[in-house]
Amino acid sequence: MFIKNILFISILFLFFTGCSIKNETTNIHIKTVDNIEIKSASLEHLIEEKIKEERKSSSNLNEKLYNFYSEWKGVKYKFGGNSKNGIDCSALIQIAFKEKLDLDIPRTTKLQSKTGYEIEKSDLNTGDLVFFKTGKNSRHVGIYLDNGEFIHASTKKGVTISKLDNVYFKRHYWKSQRIID
Repeated sequence: MFIKNILFISILFLFFTGCSIKNETTNIHIKTVDNIEIKSASLEHLIEEKIKEERKSSSNLNEKLYNFYSEWKGVKYKFGGNSKNGIDCSALIQIAFKEKLDLDIPRTTKLQSKTGYEIEKSDLNTGDLVFFKTGKNSRHVGIYLDNGEFIHASTKKGVTISKLDNVYFKRHYWKSQRIID
């Protein structure tokens, strides 16, 4: 009888502990672009904080990119150029990422088009790269701002902001890459 009682109590103990909800939290670590570490005790709190941070970060990134544009606006296009005496599209992108985001990305459009991961045009966020096929073997790159606009080094206008829905860019759009998450 004693053994049956112990067995019965043990089974009840296992049953109730196995079916109870364990109120446990897990620390989740996320690295952001600015190497700020976010720690959260609950998933809901983490999601809320991440959304707030993304909105702030996106706004901050947008501001950084517009400031970069104002520093480079009108600099003439020069194939192979990488200074304010003349710059090409991929050098402009490389310099923007280094100066404003402290990120080193490749120098050429070909290599930049393989950096990060491809995203849909409809999923573009501030800081994503937009690529265009402008000829049989030539490519062009810009940095997406928001509202369908991007910064790039145009062969005709130099460093400028253009719209993705511009007839030329709409026709030559190739793909988009996300480098920053």
